[in-house]
Amino acid sequence: MTDATRPRRRTGRTIAIVAIIVVVIAGLLVAAEAIARSAVANTVRSLVVQQVGLPADQQVDVQVPGLVLPQLLTGRLDQVAVSAPDVSLGPLTGDVRVDLQDVPVAGNAPAAGGSASVRLDPDQLRALLSQIPNFPSDTVGTAAPDLTLSTQFSVFGIPIPVGISVTPGASDGDLTLSPTSFELGGNRVDADTLRGQLGGAADAALQTWSLCIADRLPAGLTLNAVSVQGQDVVATLDIDGRILSDPALQQNGTCG
Repeated sequence: MTDATRPRRRTGRTIAIVAIIVVVIAGLLVAAEAIARSAVANTVRSLVVQQVGLPADQQVDVQVPGLVLPQLLTGRLDQVAVSAPDVSLGPLTGDVRVDLQDVPVAGNAPAAGGSASVRLDPDQLRALLSQIPNFPSDTVGTAAPDLTLSTQFSVFGIPIPVGISVTPGASDGDLTLSPTSFELGGNRVDADTLRGQLGGAADAALQTWSLCIADRLPAGLTLNAVSVQGQDVVATLDIDGRILSDPALQQNGTCG
């Protein structure tokens, strides 16, 4: 063996050793990432379930985008998504998704905020709307972007059936249903025509119905939008990031 071959062999062994070390470290990092992701998912699930109001025994899916270990080093998770099917969030029952941003991993600190959405199927929607006094919730259907319902009014003792299209929405945290068009005698009519035909009896059809749900939700949640998507209705709520650390926001709100 010449002196020239010895350094080459030593260099080759050194490269092999370095490569093995790199592979081992990479494997450890992958394992650590998996362990950290599982631990964070379990912790976040417990935290969100407790503070946002999901049932304690509800099976939920927790997603934390990106690598978890670097986020843990900063003390905050950039984004957390929690979803669960067919659960109740206050008076809203449906498929729930909660998205939070800049979530602290430890300590009594707030998140940056987030949003929650509840998808209600037609039966769940009718159950919710049945809480509005004197509202014909059993007739409600969907015709995006509106809801449809039917009722009848008495004019000189004669029952007059009326179809109503309403747009769902939110105002000051309340669920609202605003009439947009009407069907009378098989014809689509506007508010002025309906009033001309029914007189004062039409007032009940022209009103905006509303339902306060704030007293059955944590104060840190505020209904901000309701939309019809296909056959379902999706209610979207804002989440105050302080709900994770402020007991007052974890208690139910009030109806004004």
